[in-house]
Parts: sequence; C-alpha cells; structure tokens
Amino acid sequence: MNMQTQHSADATTVEEGLARVEAQASEFTSDDATALAMENTLLTPRFYTTDFDALDSLDVTPVREDWDSLIERMVSDPNKGHFKKNEDWDHIDWDGMDPELKKEFIDFLVSSCTAEFSGCVLYKEMKRRGNNPDVTQLFQLMARDEARHAGFINDALREAGIAVNLGFLTKEKKYTYFRPKFIYYATYLSEKIGYARYITIYRHLEANPDQRFHPIFKWFKEWCNDEFSHGEAFALLMRTDPKLTQSFVNKLWIKFFLTAVYGTMWVRDHARPAFHDALGVDIDWYDQEVFRKTSIIARQVFPLELDIDHPRWLPTLRRLEAAFNDLDTAKAKGSFVGRITSSLRAGLAFASLYTIPSKKNEVPKSVRLEPAY
Repeated sequence: MNMQTQHSADATTVEEGLARVEAQASEFTSDDATALAMENTLLTPRFYTTDFDALDSLDVTPVREDWDSLIERMVSDPNKGHFKKNEDWDHIDWDGMDPELKKEFIDFLVSSCTAEFSGCVLYKEMKRRGNNPDVTQLFQLMARDEARHAGFINDALREAGIAVNLGFLTKEKKYTYFRPKFIYYATYLSEKIGYARYITIYRHLEANPDQRFHPIFKWFKEWCNDEFSHGEAFALLMRTDPKLTQSFVNKLWIKFFLTAVYGTMWVRDHARPAFHDALGVDIDWYDQEVFRKTSIIARQVFPLELDIDHPRWLPTLRRLEAAFNDLDTAKAKGSFVGRITSSLRAGLAFASLYTIPSKKNEVPKSVRLEPAY
C-alpha cells in the first residue's frame, strides 16, 4: 500500500479518513501520549455526547440560503490533500530540541490532536444517528475535516517518537453529556477561537519566519479556515431558533461559556511559557489578541461580548492562573487542604470574571462571515 496515496488528507468521508488514520496509528503509537490524551481535567479537551434526536429535528429553513452556500463550499473540499507532509516539511531535530520546549510542544500537539478528534467523534456520531439530510450532511463534512486534522497532528507526533492511539480514545475516554444548546455554544466558540488562535500564530510567523521552529505552522492558514467554516455552521444552527441566543437565561449561559473558554485558554497557554517564547510571542498579548478576534467574530450570533478591557479582567485571569498552578502543586503533594483551598480560589476568580459587566451587541441580519484576518 502506498501511504502517500492512502493518507487521511485524501479521504472524502470521515469513515475513510478514520480508517487511514487508524492504519497509520497501528504502525506506531505511544502509551505516554495516549495517557496524556486520556486525562480528564477542567483544562483538557473532552469527548461529548448529546441528545441526537433533538439535533435530528433541526429545521434550517430560516437560514436556507446561507446554509446551502456554506454546504456547497464544504462539499467542494478546497483542502482535500492538503494535510500531509510535502516538500515544505522541514526536518526537525527532536533530540536536539530544548527539553522544556519539547515537553510543552508535545503537550500542545497531543492536546490539539485530542480536541480535533473529539470533534470528529461527536460529528461522526451525529451523522450516524440522524436521518435529517441537512444535519447528517453537515456533520459528515465536519467529521471528515477533523479526522484529517487529527491524523496530520499524529504524523507530526510520530516524528518525535510518540503518537496517540485514537481508536483507543474512542472506546475508553470518558464522555460528557451536554444538552444540544450547550454543544452549540461550546463548539461554536471552540471552532471560532481555534480560527483566531491559528491565524494569529500564522500571521506572526509569516512576518517572522525565523521563529517558525516546526513546519506544522505552515499549514495553519488552511487549517484555521476549516475551523472558521465549522463555526459558521454552528452560527447558522443557532440562528434557526432565536430563543437560543435571545432569551434571558440563554444569555447567561452564553456569558458562562465565553468566560469558561477564555479562562481555560488563558490558564492553558500560560502553562506553556517555553513554547510561546520559542514562537517569539508574549502570552498576555497573544491571548488578548485571540480574545479580541473571537469577540469580534462572535458578534455575528451572540447578543453580548465579554469586556476584556475591564480593569478587573487581566488581574482576575492571573488569579485564576495562580489558583490552578497551586491546585496542580497540591495534587502533586497529595495535599487535600491545598486542593480544597486552590479550588475555592479558582471558583471565586471565575465568579469575579463572570460578574464583570458584559457589552451588549446588536446581532446583524446576515449571519454569514468570511475569514478576514
């Protein structure tokens, strides 16, 4: 079998893509990488399940024109064949890499692979259980893309002598149940913040190519455009029912998910100082820039945005970060009291972030956006 012609990047369906990913993974996987991907903490990517019957009952008639346009683009598959190594893939001396950078970069890749595969598993299950042709077609297309992304990251990890056993994750990782509307909020934000993260790094390295310490960053533009399209799909799904974004209770939930996603990103990124230093990126600047881009994009569907320039915002994020750092230390020492006090501090910091007054937004009539960064 010629793996260059049988790569997940060339697959046209999620089933085909996953079969190729698993065939590649069967040649080499790593228990350490898989164990890292199996972790279930507040900061690690999770696998989700939901009410699939409710999803199958969705009617996209209110957004039909935009829906058909988005699906047409996804069916055209502009990134087919893109997510695999080619002549632009530089050799990396993993053994000569700074140990701390290597550790943090591997953590970044494993976390990213797990997050991409989590989306693939959820979308594939939505497609498998549904009968609604609009819904099943969308999730088939998104699952196809996520399988490619996960397979590509595993290719990069394999060069470092490790890889995640994705088939094992599917069977063994704990699944978290979310109601459909929570899936919409969380996944929309995940896809849009993914776009903002990847395009910010891509543009920075485009201007500073000497700081591109690994070739995978060259693939971030097309990668983030997939993320953007997936976010567009969830924006359209939310616009099928005004209550999802306009009722008082759901506005509170939207603010909760915005706060949780931004706070999690801040803590996770600040745990990788060597990674960001190698990129030549100030973490505070980077996270605020990603929050800003995501907030601007999310105006397409959310009636509010977080005030990331509020005097309490950055100091409270730093308190949240410190609480999580102390929680990790307490866990390592086996200190029950330390775990309780750190968890309480983290909860109070989150509550302080959540109670910062949000900024109102007038949602536009036309929901669709195109990548602009």
